[in-house]
Amino acid sequence: MSQTPVIGLILAGGMGRRMGGADKGLVALDGRPMVAHVIERFAPQVDRLLINANRNADTYAAFGLPVVSDRLEGYAGPLAGLDAGLHRAAGEDAWVVTCPCDSPFVPTDLVARLRAGAEAAGAEVAMARAGGFNQPVFLLARTTVADALAAFLASGERKIDRWVFGCAHAIVDFDDCPEAFANINTPEELATHRRS
Repeated sequence: MSQTPVIGLILAGGMGRRMGGADKGLVALDGRPMVAHVIERFAPQVDRLLINANRNADTYAAFGLPVVSDRLEGYAGPLAGLDAGLHRAAGEDAWVVTCPCDSPFVPTDLVARLRAGAEAAGAEVAMARAGGFNQPVFLLARTTVADALAAFLASGERKIDRWVFGCAHAIVDFDDCPEAFANINTPEELATHRRS
């Protein structure tokens, strides 16, 4: 694989509607905020890590990582988070890889597999697929797609799959570990995944 650096981006910019408006990354799972679980599994896979957050920036910054907010107003979704991360890396030749803050079981080989898939296909974007479904918030994108993504968002589009399929892309199979992509959106799901 190439030596192109990889920037990890934890997506914590949502409104947490299904969690009663709570900031999901800061909701406790087994005594620690969910984002702490993600950091633990994700940080060793990347050269550096950022958090995309649109509220509680000081709380997220206390984890010792830079915090970037969406450039678009109004909680525009995960692609707006990726746009913020790509903008932060402007001028670099790098990969940016996203993982949501409410996915505490993220695969420990997520980045290696996404990058291998992208490079084998000569793709600028790679998306995970597991359990028979695309996992569009687990996305690897080259910084070269920044302008195309900004234009896509400026047109009012928000759907991740539609943008990915418009790029030179690869779909990377993780059917050996679909449970690793579980995300915790509701209090009921939180209760299900608690160990204690």
